[in-house]
Parts: sequence; C-alpha cells; structure tokens
Amino acid sequence: MELLDCWASRPSRKRKSPEEDKDTLSFSMDELNQDLLERVLSWLPTSTFFRLSSVCKRWKSVADSSSFKVACSQIPSRDPWFLMVDRHLNHSVVFDSAEKGWKGLKHPPLLQQKSKSDCMPVAASGGLVCFRNASGNFIVCNPVTGSCRKLPPLDLAPENQSLHAIVMDQCSQYDSSYKLVLVFGELPKLSFKVYNSSGNCWEEEISLSRKVDETMEIESNDDDDDDAVYFLSKAGNVVATNMQRSPSKEYSSVITCKDGEEIAYFLSSSGVIVACNLTRKSFSEYPRLLPVFSEYSIDVVQCRGEMLVVLLSEFLESASLRVWRFDQDKGSWHQIAAMPPAMSHEFYGKKVDINCVGAGDQIFICLNSAEHFSYVLCDLVTSEWVDLPRCYMDGEAVEFMSAFSFEPRIEASV
Repeated sequence: MELLDCWASRPSRKRKSPEEDKDTLSFSMDELNQDLLERVLSWLPTSTFFRLSSVCKRWKSVADSSSFKVACSQIPSRDPWFLMVDRHLNHSVVFDSAEKGWKGLKHPPLLQQKSKSDCMPVAASGGLVCFRNASGNFIVCNPVTGSCRKLPPLDLAPENQSLHAIVMDQCSQYDSSYKLVLVFGELPKLSFKVYNSSGNCWEEEISLSRKVDETMEIESNDDDDDDAVYFLSKAGNVVATNMQRSPSKEYSSVITCKDGEEIAYFLSSSGVIVACNLTRKSFSEYPRLLPVFSEYSIDVVQCRGEMLVVLLSEFLESASLRVWRFDQDKGSWHQIAAMPPAMSHEFYGKKVDINCVGAGDQIFICLNSAEHFSYVLCDLVTSEWVDLPRCYMDGEAVEFMSAFSFEPRIEASV
C-alpha cells in the first residue's frame, strides 16, 4: 500500500525549476497513456488489486477493464497463495507467501449455497482451485475473484469405482483452458477420465496397463497391494500400514509433464507411490522408501515440474523430516533436503501426520496430531526451513489440516 500511496501522490510534488528539469528525468503517473498504465499496475502484488479502485477514478477504470486482465496474464508468475483447509471446512483463509501473512477470502457465492462441509477442495492449478461436493460433482473456482463453474455431472458410479487421484493442470501458460484428471479402479486394474474445459465435457474412459520397470526393485504383490498389515509399534500400539489420510488429502496426487509425457502420481492405500503415464496409457509402482513395518507419514508434491516425496519418520529416538527425489537412471531414491534435527525432534512420539503441497521451489507442510499442529515452509534452493506464524481468529489459533497452492490471478478464467 505504501507503493500505491507514493505513486498516487506523485503529481502533488513541488515543481522543479527549468534548470533542474534539464538534469533530471521525471514524470507523473498521469502522463502515462492507458495501455502503459495498465502494464505498470499489472506488476503489483495481487493483494493490492482490491485497493486499486479506491486510489482514484482513473485507477478504478483500470481495475475494471478487460485489457488490464490481459496485461496481468502477461506476468510470467506470481508468488503462490496457499488455500488452507481446516477440520470443518468453514473458513476461506490463505497464506500469502509474498507478504508472509494470513488473509481471509470471501467464500464464492456458488459455494455459499452449499452447507459448510459440503464442498471440499481437492485439486488446484494456476489460478484455479477445484472443489468436490458430497454428491461427487466438481466446481472450479477462482478464489481471488469468486467466479465459479459447475462441471458437467460425471457418469461414474462411485460405489463401483475407487477414486485414487484428482489432478488439475493448465493446458499451457498462454491458454486459459485446463483439464481435470481422475484416476480410479482397483489395483492392478486402473483407468482414468479427463475433463477438458475447452469443450466443457468429460472424455471417454481410458484403461491403464501395468508396466513393470526392471530397474525398480518392487517388493509389493498384486494380491496385497491395498491390504493393511498390522504390527506392534515401539510404544506397544497396534499400527496398520494402510494409509489413513485426512479427508482433505484423501486424493493426494500431483501431475507432471516432461518430454511431452503427462504423468499423474498418487499414494495407494498401502503407501506405495503409483505413477500413471497418461500419454502412454500405462502405470507403474515405485519402490518403498521405508520397510512396510515402519511408522511414517508420507506425501507427494510437485516442484518445478518434478515429483518429490516428503516423509516424516522416527529413528533412534528422534523424528526426521526429509525430501526425496527418485533417480530414474539408477532406479533408487535420493535425499535432496532434510529438516534440521533441532526442528524435527519436536515431532518425536506425537504421531504427527503431514500434508504437503509444492509451489515452485517451495514446499508448504502442515503437521497435525492430537497434541500438535504447525506449518513449515521449505525452500529447496536455499535449504531453509521456516516455522510459519499461526493464524488467529477471535483470539484463538486456527488448526488447518492441509493446503492447496495456487497463483493469485484475477485473470484466471473458469
């Protein structure tokens, strides 16, 4: 806002003498033509767009013009916002990574028509977030502008098909269209279905064949991939390896595009990472990071077009939170980042569940248990791990279960 005040007050500055003007190049924002003014203002952080109309009449006309949205679309990228999901799904709160603070958003009118717990965010891409309601239908929304679109009903009987992954992807940086991909079925028989916004329709269901990669040491068995294995933990509790995720991350999955091939990744109920090559219409499974009889919490993220795994485990009376990348050439996992032991030790013995989302070179991590909740931002370039401040409402700290990352873009069209 300081930047807005500075620019808006520029015309009232004391005039310089002609002699001074010869040596100094200065101009007023009022001297810019409309096209150039829109280009300049398009570089402002998204949070300032809501205040443009209160600066002056001319800036209000800019905020309302369609050409201004076109100028905004030319900005290569914006610092991500993280849409937070709480236990009751009745708050619209985002963490602004640019300003390092919490913001409240108005719930879109179309979602307000439903009950508070009816619509749940399930995927995000670019400037859009996809919600799924209790009946299994989808609504795509721009959280910044509140614009929404109901997708056509899906002709998929949920009682007969196990839904594993919901991923969303923009067709290209310069194209406003997007697609939603669903992966469903029972291992080893998987299929996927795609919604394309350009045609506003669901495409035909496509089956995925199983691909066995000899470079991967797969320990799983076709017959028990989704069966839970029970064992005693170090604390004497009965633990099941069957992954029990929070409802907001039930379909935790990501999509990447490399060398023209689109690949969707998701966690099976037993904690195995499944890679579905949508281009080649096949799927394969990655080797486990830890033995099946280990206690851990795991999630998949996408950073800079690459699938990574975040894993929280306990070893030698301490907790460890690490980020892993799979080396396709060597067929094995390699650690690329680790939380400092002084930070991760805090989670030891608290049965913490992690829910993560990637954005650029950052990973936003929600850590939850019955006795602990916190939020951490990991920067993979600088190797910094930052504890984020808690969000307070009515004097009480709000506990969020997970987050979805999106770019705050007023021009993103549903």
